[in-house]
Amino acid sequence: MKFSEQWLRSWVNPPVSQDDLVAQLSMAGLEVDDVEPVAGPFSGVIVGEVLTTERHPDADKLNVCRVSNGQEEFQVVCGAPNVRAGLKVPFAMIGARLPGDFTIKKAKLRGVESQGMLCSASELKLSEDNAGLMELPLDAPVGQSVRDYLKLDDVSIDVDLTPNRGDCLSIAGLAREVGALYGVSVQTFDIQPVQAAIEDTRSVEVLEPSACPRYVGRVLKNVDLSRSTPQWMIERLRRSGVRSIDAAVDVTNYVMLELGQPMHAFDLNEIKGGVRVRLAQPEEKLVLLDGQEVALRSDTLVIADHERALAIAGIMGGEHSGVSASTTDLFLESAFFDPIAVAGKARSYGLHTDSSHRFERGVDFELPRRAMERATSLLMDIVGGQPGPLIEAANAAHLPVKAPITLRGQRVEQVLGLQLDSEEIERLLKGLALDVKPAGESLWQVGVPSHRFDISIEVDLIEELARLYGYNRLPVRFPQARLAPKGYIESRTSLSNFRRQLVARGYQEAITYSFIDEKTFRLFSPELAPVLLANPISQDMAAMRASLWPGLIKALQHNLNRQQSRVRLFESGLRFVGSLDNLAQERVLAGLISGQRFPEGWNSSREQVDFFDIKGDVESLLNCNKSESDFTFSPAEHPALHPGQTARIERDGQLVGYIGALHPELLKALDLEQSVYVFELLLSEAEQNQLPRFQELSRYPEVRRDLAILVDADVASADVLSAIRDKAGEHLVDLRLFDVYQGKGIDPIRKSLAVGLTWQHPSRTLTDEEINETTQNILVSLEERFNATLRK
Repeated sequence: MKFSEQWLRSWVNPPVSQDDLVAQLSMAGLEVDDVEPVAGPFSGVIVGEVLTTERHPDADKLNVCRVSNGQEEFQVVCGAPNVRAGLKVPFAMIGARLPGDFTIKKAKLRGVESQGMLCSASELKLSEDNAGLMELPLDAPVGQSVRDYLKLDDVSIDVDLTPNRGDCLSIAGLAREVGALYGVSVQTFDIQPVQAAIEDTRSVEVLEPSACPRYVGRVLKNVDLSRSTPQWMIERLRRSGVRSIDAAVDVTNYVMLELGQPMHAFDLNEIKGGVRVRLAQPEEKLVLLDGQEVALRSDTLVIADHERALAIAGIMGGEHSGVSASTTDLFLESAFFDPIAVAGKARSYGLHTDSSHRFERGVDFELPRRAMERATSLLMDIVGGQPGPLIEAANAAHLPVKAPITLRGQRVEQVLGLQLDSEEIERLLKGLALDVKPAGESLWQVGVPSHRFDISIEVDLIEELARLYGYNRLPVRFPQARLAPKGYIESRTSLSNFRRQLVARGYQEAITYSFIDEKTFRLFSPELAPVLLANPISQDMAAMRASLWPGLIKALQHNLNRQQSRVRLFESGLRFVGSLDNLAQERVLAGLISGQRFPEGWNSSREQVDFFDIKGDVESLLNCNKSESDFTFSPAEHPALHPGQTARIERDGQLVGYIGALHPELLKALDLEQSVYVFELLLSEAEQNQLPRFQELSRYPEVRRDLAILVDADVASADVLSAIRDKAGEHLVDLRLFDVYQGKGIDPIRKSLAVGLTWQHPSRTLTDEEINETTQNILVSLEERFNATLRK
């Protein structure tokens, strides 16, 4: 919102400097982006009157003019195409200084003396218009300083408003804020209803009352648009960043800037029948005021007559119904459009207008009638005309309802850390035109005016108190709380322990998006149906992930593309499994490794990682909860993993996760040239821990036996170890597989498993007979289950 300081001070004029005003606005949340003078630095420029003009004797494009300053006449050579007798223009006399530190001196142009300079708006840094001289109103006082006449000792202040403060997109709204901030009164302008001079109306039908709960119109006939917009209005518009077009458009823009109500003026003679507020029809097209033709979508609200669309509601009017120089009759529109109904529509058509900017943020739903009366009055003063009666179509059921809000003094103190007096609270809130009624001791019922869409609950009122009181004045207090030590749950291993373990093993933690592209989803989880987002950030983030692997792979590719070939990454987060109606969010921990086993160095080999590297990492994780032996790794299949290098991790028959190498076809699809190994664990299962139990250390010696057992090559060593535990007895304290051998001296279809068994009794020394008997029982069991024999 860009506005003139002088215009604002005509509404509210606190006794403070410009710098103080700007600083206070920013501190109140209305951040000031820029403050710039409305004109360049110049002096000695007065209102001059061109008395006569003659052709320059030696130049066809130059004129020799007689210019009066009210007391004397001067000869000035001018090349502007619009110079003519009777014109009043800025006249820079000898000695005047113009922007750019340019001093006017006597000069000769093609042999003819020139005693000054007639100026364009661009030469005074008033605008970019350099097509001709700046024409001043005919009643401009000759001889008066142009700076004083146009009141150019002013600045334009540009405020960057947050989307919730649409009420400040007007001089009236800003004046309310300034009045409340400084505790000064705001000038009120009494807008009287305009009496109808004719009976002409047009029917108004609102076919979408939820999108347009209120529509106000009026016919204004016999206007004279050849009349110029007053200079004071042109200047106020210019200082607000709005270009003057014609009186009808200028007035609607002026009312929008002054009161905050966007309006539109139609050429009445282009409206066939009445006005209808409806949704666009299929394949309906409209040529907009900027000349762009758009194909309207069926969800777009339009203003139409009985034959075609006239405008996109709340955004921009159509070219064929717009006001032109030949227009004599107007139909004025002032409406309230629901912010949801117009939100995003302008952007979807590649547009952004002052009207859409306001309607998307919320416009006062009680303002359309008042704005209509104001615009009608201004138009009659400028271009004349005969107004018809006010036409209004309103649906109270769809208008916003502003229920009173209960404000508690205790809550104010709790949130702000500051105790405000009841009188101070009432004074601050009443300054914002809120209806504050005491409802008990330190208790109020606060009625919210229609222009404050952002106030709906108690904390909104407390925020207003903080803004008006001053954020910089709020006390600095450290929060106080009685914090009891949090109990440590020994039956679960915390995620932080898993993180520390992985970092200790050379991994780095990654954080990736929870959304992936649909193609990648199907590569990793072809058996699942993706849950797609209704409004994704981009097509690459359209599906909710069912695994953390796609994000980690993308991070791997990012590293590989930057010559980082040795990568170890892990991530914890949610994966989303199921349908939209029955979506499960599962906490998982995933990781990957790729590249060389050891960092590059003179004493390290260049071997690549394999399945057992990542299996060792996962086993170290599972060992964090002191129950590693409860987990089993068994061959499995997974659509994203290599058929021969995939294991399913289980605990008591429950799936914990998967581990393995990425499928070769997947590597090819992802354009990866080196092997990648991954794991993914369900934290709900992996975090379960065994409670520690005290066990007295034995004072008696251990007994160890080493066995080399021959079994078929396809027998899993985990099954063999499980069978050994079943028969080893309660005094077995350690069981290790320390060698696996296949080769010379052994049947090609068999393999040798070397295991070490250690026993220890807590209260006596175990005898050889006991150990031999237990060992024999183990061998008999292995022979029965696996056709195992003792290797000679």
